[in-house]
Amino acid sequence: MERLQKVIARAGIASRRKAEQLILDGRVQVNGATVKELGTKVSVNDKVTVDGVPLDKERLVYYLFYKPTGVISSVKDDRSRTTVVDFFKHVPERIFPVGRLDYDTSGALLLTNDGELANKLMHPSFEFDKTYIVNVNPIPTSDQLRQLATGVRLEDGMTAKARVQLLISDKEKGTASVQLTIHEGRNRQVRRMFSALHLHVRKLKRERYGFLSLNGLHPGDSRELKPHEVKTLMHETRHS
Repeated sequence: MERLQKVIARAGIASRRKAEQLILDGRVQVNGATVKELGTKVSVNDKVTVDGVPLDKERLVYYLFYKPTGVISSVKDDRSRTTVVDFFKHVPERIFPVGRLDYDTSGALLLTNDGELANKLMHPSFEFDKTYIVNVNPIPTSDQLRQLATGVRLEDGMTAKARVQLLISDKEKGTASVQLTIHEGRNRQVRRMFSALHLHVRKLKRERYGFLSLNGLHPGDSRELKPHEVKTLMHETRHS
């Protein structure tokens, strides 16, 4: 037996908090009867509907995807551009991306139909490391690297501390590759951090999403998470 709001959240209908409001508003029915009690528990045999629409009892699936550049991190696009779910037409479950990567950014992206886990991973209070490889010009100075590590002032406030490492520098071309690990998830944050320091991002790839790496994957490839990886995600988000 599970709490009703948890079942709704896991189905991807809404976050758990919003699911609670759906219940209080009388928009949820269990076996045909409207339920307004937040403590209500249901089993797999109960028929749950939200606004008259039944929850699909799909198996929960989790995929790590190597998003190529030129792909939208969305379920659909009103301009008919390629989206990340177009690479998962073989998957019967209705999956969606956890967070997003910009159109011109490649790398690690998690897709799932587990709404509850997705909401936890995307919540601002949950500090989940994301590691990027950033190709920039000109070559960052020691002071600029220090600023990236200690915090950069953006229009929406200072960024949190980060881990920074200069990987490669080409003095002839005036370019460099920098590894940057952050745990925030602001819109276009990495690009804005470098731009604020007058560094131009030529190429950006998210190499790791937490403990999940792109090892063995090429752009457009994906793999289903292993059971122990799913358990680790659940464990790391249990208090968020």
